[in-house]
Parts: sequence; C-alpha cells; structure tokens
Amino acid sequence: MSRELWLLRHGKSDRNTGIDDFDRTLNKRGKRAAQRIGNGLHQQRLIPDWMVSSPAKRALATAKIVNEALAAEGLSIARDKRLYQEGFERLKNVLAECPAEAKRVLLVGHNPDLEDLLINLVGAANLPDVDKLLPTAGLVRLVMPDDWSRLDPGCARLLSITCPKSLPDDNIE
Repeated sequence: MSRELWLLRHGKSDRNTGIDDFDRTLNKRGKRAAQRIGNGLHQQRLIPDWMVSSPAKRALATAKIVNEALAAEGLSIARDKRLYQEGFERLKNVLAECPAEAKRVLLVGHNPDLEDLLINLVGAANLPDVDKLLPTAGLVRLVMPDDWSRLDPGCARLLSITCPKSLPDDNIE
C-alpha cells in the first residue's frame, strides 16, 4: 500500500475580535462540517495511522470531532505548534518526524500553510482551478512517496478534495 497524506483545514470558527486568533473556537457550522468529514472517513473505512493537529483551539476541536467519528481505538492526536502559522516548510518538518510505519497521516491545520503545502507537493498545474482549494473543513487526500522526510516539490499525486457540504448530514446533531 502506498502512503497517503491527508490535509484537513479546521472547521469554521467565530471571528470574535475580542479573542486572540489562537483561542478562536469552532462555531456550530464548523462543528457540523467536521462531523461530516469524520463520518465520511468512517463510512469509507479510512483511518489514519498518525494524526497531528495544530494546538489552536479551532484546529484541535476539529481533530477531536473527526477522531471521535472515526472511533479508531488507540488513535491519539499529536499536537504540534509548527502547524500554526509557521509556513509550509515547517509542515514538511512535522511530516519528516512521522513514524516510519505510518502509511496514512492526517494533518489538521490552517490556511495558507495547508494550501501552500498542497501546491508544493502536487504542483499548481495538477490542481483544480478554483478560488479556494481548501475551504474550512475541507479534506485533501494525496498519494505520497515512501519516505516522509523526502518530500520534493511535485512528489505527490492528488487523490481527492472533499468539501463537507458534499457529504450527507447523517447522524449529526
């Protein structure tokens, strides 16, 4: 089985100007969208081997909702501050530190870093021409090389981009 990298942008959050960006929480729509993505992965029996989230509240809440929907025993969420506004090259450093045996890695983070990483790994010419590649709670699946530490530009192949609104609203409170 080849390796896959999944990039998940956090769900929609409230833009309360009185709250520090790091501490912004998911709004109702963001929670529902994260639940849809988690349910969709669960229904397709797609379970990551390794999950890393930005420690920002909205990203971590998204990761927790997805993890709960997956109902995967023993899957914990690693937190890494390099997933919060440090640029896509730092995301590559996080990937380089993934366990070698991890075949499916899920990163939960923020734009523009996730989109920049996607463009770098796949190449802009191999991506759909849309206004926003990765909307809130959008999930990208990529086929990756066998070594997490060797991620040259253009090394990945796009499998899918899933927007939560394209998934059914089943089992969502």
